[in-house]
Amino acid sequence: MKRPPKILVVIGPTASGKSDLAVKIAKKFNGEIVSADSRQVYRGMDIGTAKPSKKEMTAVEHHLIDIRDPDQDYSAGQYKKDAVGAIDRIIKSGKLPILVGGTGLYVDAVVKNLEFPEIKEDKKLRARLEEEINENGLGYVFKRLVNLDPEAVYIVDPKNPRRIIRALEIALLSSKRFSEQRRSGKPFYNALEIGINLPSELLKRRIAKRIKQMIKEGLVEEVKNLVKKHGPDCKVFDAIGYREIIDYLKEKISLSEAIEQINKNTRQYAKRQMAWFRRNQEIKWVKNYKEALLLFRRAGF
Repeated sequence: MKRPPKILVVIGPTASGKSDLAVKIAKKFNGEIVSADSRQVYRGMDIGTAKPSKKEMTAVEHHLIDIRDPDQDYSAGQYKKDAVGAIDRIIKSGKLPILVGGTGLYVDAVVKNLEFPEIKEDKKLRARLEEEINENGLGYVFKRLVNLDPEAVYIVDPKNPRRIIRALEIALLSSKRFSEQRRSGKPFYNALEIGINLPSELLKRRIAKRIKQMIKEGLVEEVKNLVKKHGPDCKVFDAIGYREIIDYLKEKISLSEAIEQINKNTRQYAKRQMAWFRRNQEIKWVKNYKEALLLFRRAGF
């Protein structure tokens, strides 16, 4: 029986250095990168999503970056189709596919061949949930979701109303937990999953350094331009780094408060990422490129 083709998967929390690691491996082993980041798919959201630099994109072919406008919907199911298509084309070209990112659901969609529920948007239900958020607060509605589905705490950003509403929508309309909606199929690929695990204090410093660099590179101006083009209520602007700067632009908070909130929210997001990844016993954890290279060679790549 023919074994599935090999792919490399590099995962880790935000600011852990997974993109740098993947680029080094791709250069050394004739690879191409498939992004598994739910925000890097959107055009114009460059600084706030820490997209690869032009130099990195030139040195190594990247896929599934800048494929949608911010006002266009994009689901995990659609991502899976696009990612599998990109990986298969890379394999056919004789190169190594390297799936890289911190969006756990996107990674699992490809590696575990997840099947997603076909539950359409219910505008009336969404309107009721939005009204509930306005009346009782986002935290109240998030608690409602977690009461229905405790596993959602690992999956859904508690400060992202779009994701909370969608998770509740799926759970309420299907009468099943959101976290149980995804079934695994027969794997398409033989995946070596490498995760970057840094000490918490080091990761905290790296997050702070990255955010400082984002502000220096023009994150505020980037958000201004996006809001001017798509409006402040565009769904994907609920992402960390964008919602805080939008609050600053609306004069709800100062810039220093926005930066502080971005730091705090990013650290919390990194914890959720690690909670998700640590449930996967297939991930081999490393601290640096040298350890990753050793695992890579032992696996026969």
